[in-house]
Amino acid sequence: MTMRKPIFALLIALALGTASVARADEGMWLLEQLSKKYPELVKRGLSMKEYDLYNPNGTSLKDAVVSFDGGCTGEIISSQGLVLTNHHCGYDAIQKLSSVEHNYLEDGFWAQSFAEELPAKGVVVTFIDKIEDVTALVQAELKKVRKGTGMEYLSPAFLRTVARKHVGESFLKDHPGTEVEIRPFYNGNKYLMFTKKVYSDIRFVGAPPSAVGKFGADTDNWKYPRHAGDISIFRIYADANGNPAPYSEHNVPLKPKRWFNISTDGVQRDDFAMIMGFPGRTNHFFLPSEVEEWKTIDNDIRIRMRQIRQEVMLKDMLADPKVNIMYAAKYARSQNAYKRAIGANFGIEKNNFKATKQQEMESLLSWAKGRSAKEYKAYEEAVTTIDRAIEGRRDLRRQFWYLDEGLWQAIEATRAPGADNPLTATDKSFTSYNNKDYLPALDAKIAKAELAEYTHQIARKDWPEAIAEGVDKFGSVDAYVDAMFAQSTFTTPEGFEAFKKLGEKEQQTVLSTDLMARFAASVRVKRDQLIAALRPFDNPIDLARRTYVGGVIAQRGADNLWPDANSTLRFTFGQVRGYSPVDGVEYQVPTTLRGVMEKEDPTSWEFAVPARLKEIYQKQLYGEGKRWAMKKSDGSYEMPVNFAATTHTTGGNSGSPVFNKYGDLIGINFDRNWEGVGGDIQYLPSYQRSIICDIRYVLLLIDQLGACPRLIQELSLVSRR
Repeated sequence: MTMRKPIFALLIALALGTASVARADEGMWLLEQLSKKYPELVKRGLSMKEYDLYNPNGTSLKDAVVSFDGGCTGEIISSQGLVLTNHHCGYDAIQKLSSVEHNYLEDGFWAQSFAEELPAKGVVVTFIDKIEDVTALVQAELKKVRKGTGMEYLSPAFLRTVARKHVGESFLKDHPGTEVEIRPFYNGNKYLMFTKKVYSDIRFVGAPPSAVGKFGADTDNWKYPRHAGDISIFRIYADANGNPAPYSEHNVPLKPKRWFNISTDGVQRDDFAMIMGFPGRTNHFFLPSEVEEWKTIDNDIRIRMRQIRQEVMLKDMLADPKVNIMYAAKYARSQNAYKRAIGANFGIEKNNFKATKQQEMESLLSWAKGRSAKEYKAYEEAVTTIDRAIEGRRDLRRQFWYLDEGLWQAIEATRAPGADNPLTATDKSFTSYNNKDYLPALDAKIAKAELAEYTHQIARKDWPEAIAEGVDKFGSVDAYVDAMFAQSTFTTPEGFEAFKKLGEKEQQTVLSTDLMARFAASVRVKRDQLIAALRPFDNPIDLARRTYVGGVIAQRGADNLWPDANSTLRFTFGQVRGYSPVDGVEYQVPTTLRGVMEKEDPTSWEFAVPARLKEIYQKQLYGEGKRWAMKKSDGSYEMPVNFAATTHTTGGNSGSPVFNKYGDLIGINFDRNWEGVGGDIQYLPSYQRSIICDIRYVLLLIDQLGACPRLIQELSLVSRR
């Protein structure tokens, strides 16, 4: 258990003073909390009615905010179902539509008509139609559980059953594309039900080339000042009645309930800014022991193992344009989490998060002690339970993270069919990794590098069985991997087709003897064993945290406390503002197209600038009458690109709309600064910044780079000046 040493009154006062400053822009608030926050929003500059932001019984700006493809946010920007999101959010879809002949990643794409819009297979866009507090309902259903696990209060399956029972199967049948979901908040102290409408006929409309959408790429990722046009545009199609429907040439563009007006006025320092979106995950109720675990196990291992994989991938990607297309999305996903982990550790160290969480914990216990011995004991036991579980699972968690990051996440062959899977699943297993974007030779290189580090870090007795056998048999990791990829039936489609022609008994023999099949099955079995071994530690932590967070709610009040992010719709607000990363340096807002040209490096794939964008800059082709540019006091013009705001965001907020005090779109969120990533466990007022693509740059890219005036004409442009 973490030692609870007395904290001097002065230190407490300083900590509480810092906390009060932090709360100014801290929080990923639920929409139902808007009423309590509204006076503060107005004080900060909001000029909208509360019901126009969120109206539970009618249409509001919330209805123009969508979940894009399950992991990002998007916004409706026209009366014909046009969706704006990030380039990196649409990256997978763009990559799947690309080929060497039509390389939309490299060249960009702009549909000049509805007929040219391309079906983005597999992409879904989700609207939140209704939000309902069902805490009492769920608590009543939990009381009915007999012989349960005790974890039903967090179980997605249990909550899904409660949701469907609540609305009735006939309701779902009568409303095509409608889904209901109950999510826990405050670690199971509150429940909300979301009625969602999910559209699956989504068409790709436009995006700049990656040289613009990913300008700065890995070097600039998680950094400010930025100069990226991180946007892509899609359109929602529906049946004739506006209902979700599978792709059909007869479907029509959706007529949405609400869409954003787009401001052409631009932004200035200290302007009010607000964001709605679907932030993925935060942990701001962590205890000090959990901060330490997150840093030294989760983040440190992710950084080490992803760096190994990315170095191998990038070398082959830069050597061959075809490989670059195949592995672009994989590399981007890996790099994003890698840099996030680096930034998180920076925040933990620089801002001494362990001390902050220690103070928060002691504050709760001190408060509870003044109320009753019973409350104090409950919260103290919760803290003790969490600390003991964290200590008890240390070695298992370390094993799991090395296996998960180094083998399961990094080596695609771990998806190969094996004896641990039924024969009926072999086709699905094989095609899940061995497809048009898979190169066995590159996967083998990655496997060698990752296994070398894994076998160095993990004791031999804890290796998956097949790896120990393989290294013994072939003498080294490299020789084992060479043999696996040279001999396996599951390296190529041809080998798999030959496997499928075998009889059932022969197939079973192959699955139990093939080197890759044994490797994959062994990794999966070990991973499952580790998950099972960790569960006895995880469940007590969840149960204890429900008690601990319940105490924090009782101490501070739910109106002053935002629940951890869990991919549900939230709002956050703040100001347009840069920051000072180190003494003597001040980052300003906004950045401009001049900065793109200053960063240009034709020899670097990260900082190459398309010829057309250079022409736009050199000739100041900033729209008719330079309508997209900002006029300086000396009469000259500059083209804004990105800006930053003090809004509190995290993963999942990518693509979120950023709007001004009137509810007009001023930008699209696409990143955070790495110095502020630690805000996932503690808001950092001096460093926390959302990085945003200025909507005027979006308009320039559509109008001048994309030469797509039909889209400009479709938008609702406004000026309040």
